Amino acid sequence: MSHAVSRLRAARLAAASKPFNARGSAPGRCERCRLYGPYCICGLRPRVATRVGVCLLMGDIEAIKPSNTGWLIADLVPDTWAFAWSRTVIDPALIALLNDPQWQPFVVFPGEFVEPSRVITELPAAAAADNGGTATRRPLFVLLDGTWSEARKMFNKSRYLDAFPVLSLHPDRVSNYRLRRSARDDHFCTAEVAAMCLQLAGEPLAAETLDAYLGVFTEHYLKGKQNRPVDPASDAHQRLAALNADRIAKA
Repeated sequence: MSHAVSRLRAARLAAASKPFNARGSAPGRCERCRLYGPYCICGLRPRVATRVGVCLLMGDIEAIKPSNTGWLIADLVPDTWAFAWSRTVIDPALIALLNDPQWQPFVVFPGEFVEPSRVITELPAAAAADNGGTATRRPLFVLLDGTWSEARKMFNKSRYLDAFPVLSLHPDRVSNYRLRRSARDDHFCTAEVAAMCLQLAGEPLAAETLDAYLGVFTEHYLKGKQNRPVDPASDAHQRLAALNADRIAKA
């Protein structure tokens, strides 16, 4: 089953003027999870019911990078949208989503680079829960998915985001992401950021499951690069299996 990021990837590849030959583009990868055949995680894909939505604004080639973790968010969160970012061309569907009255957008970005009056560090109570049955707007987390320089450009050049509050995260841990290097020690990958947002929104099972799914994806990705077998009894696999069992038990 396709989702927003896989559809964006297909569109990006179809529009390319030349083949994508960057690292990780060699044949033999699963079209569904982007990992090499023996390391496929399609059978481990979790699905968690959540009232949260995620809007991914993606840098030019993010959707076609095998290491991209926005894909994992779309695997897990049913209401995920993905849009290719451009300074000059704005997808009307993106504007329609941001203006949809059922959603309250929150742009996730470090508060140190933002006018203080726009910055929040916690969600309003009405956005973090169903509020006892009272109709409320559901939280829509707008994540800028790209390199740090791309994310800053997206934030500064997207005037249509100016009307929305900026959620600044202050995690009490360091990133566990091991698939790319970052210029800053306090940077987290997109899936880690989404997991923190889910936690703030009062969705701990979804948050923990996404974090565990990222752990399994990372393990399979690295084992594939090293041409080493995956251990299905590893801590990462057991954690994801336990969370899936907990979700099924509570269903």
